[in-house]
Amino acid sequence: MRIALVEPYLGGSHATWALGYEQHSAHDVFVVSHTDRFWKWRMHGAHVTLAAALQQEVARRGPVDVVVGSSMLNAAGFLGLTRGFLGSSRFALFMHENQLGYPLSPRDKVDLSYPMINWTSMVAADRVVFNSAFHRDEWFAALPGFLRQFPDYQQHQMIPQVRARSQVLPIGMDLQRLDALVRSEAAVPRILWNQRWEYDKGPEELAAAITELDDRGVEFEMVLAGEQFPTDPEVFVELRRRLGPRMVHYGFAALDEYSRLLADADIVLSTAHHEYFGISITEAIYAGAFPLLPNRLVYPERIPADTHQRCLYDDPADLVTKLEWAATNRKEAGAIGNALKPEMAVFDWSIVAPQYDAVLEALVRAPNP
Repeated sequence: MRIALVEPYLGGSHATWALGYEQHSAHDVFVVSHTDRFWKWRMHGAHVTLAAALQQEVARRGPVDVVVGSSMLNAAGFLGLTRGFLGSSRFALFMHENQLGYPLSPRDKVDLSYPMINWTSMVAADRVVFNSAFHRDEWFAALPGFLRQFPDYQQHQMIPQVRARSQVLPIGMDLQRLDALVRSEAAVPRILWNQRWEYDKGPEELAAAITELDDRGVEFEMVLAGEQFPTDPEVFVELRRRLGPRMVHYGFAALDEYSRLLADADIVLSTAHHEYFGISITEAIYAGAFPLLPNRLVYPERIPADTHQRCLYDDPADLVTKLEWAATNRKEAGAIGNALKPEMAVFDWSIVAPQYDAVLEALVRAPNP
């Protein structure tokens, strides 16, 4: 089976997903993509150039059985431009995120065109795949209110149809690369924060919690890793100044160094305002870190219920209390982290890629509606 994977924004979790599936599928998967810049322009215009690029690939490789597009793609427009050469090929839409539930940056204003692209893409798709149950449920809960903002023909009757052809599949990861790493335990617990350095990942909340922990006299080392942007959050600059040599890593890390940071972390911390899956947190838990996560978003879904009381926090005060416990009860917290590794192993591509293959095989076999 030949599969074209169309990704307008090949970076971060989108690249992890696209390139990982290309590598690990049992089928012939090839990626047609644009770079991870100008996300608004990608959503409005990438379908035009990607349709042309796919046409060239089909002419070179031969017909495709199924096309998989990401949530950055205007799928309705894309399918209109490709119907002449795709023929009966089926189309599946993978939702990394949606622009209805995604929190606005301080620089942005509400623009209904972006969630409308998500919605019309779902209507056009033969199969819609969400990366978590939380993501799926949040979208369908918010969708009726979104459609009510329009003056007529509000399309509510289509919601059950789209939901009926929706399902959940996780993002696959190369977790097995971490198995060969030998942990190097520091004299004091090491706290890892490994998110994008942006507003929706809660840098202010992270800095406030670490500052309070330091004020309490708790011994620890800090790792601030993750994707950086031209200007670091000011609270991170101040935190680096405050911690001095206890900030043992600050900034983006290449894959080998990042894997080492994961292996050596005692605690992985999230202060996110938004998370539909959580690749970086999943990697750190697999590597053995004790997770301390918000009691909301995807996180209650990510770890077993019997660990929620220790690993999930309700508010900033609860975060600091549980962070202090984990840092001062290193052995007990470490045992919890190690016990969670098998729970994360199910997200390795060796398990996830066959799930994707099975879904797409069934889609190709199914009769056209």
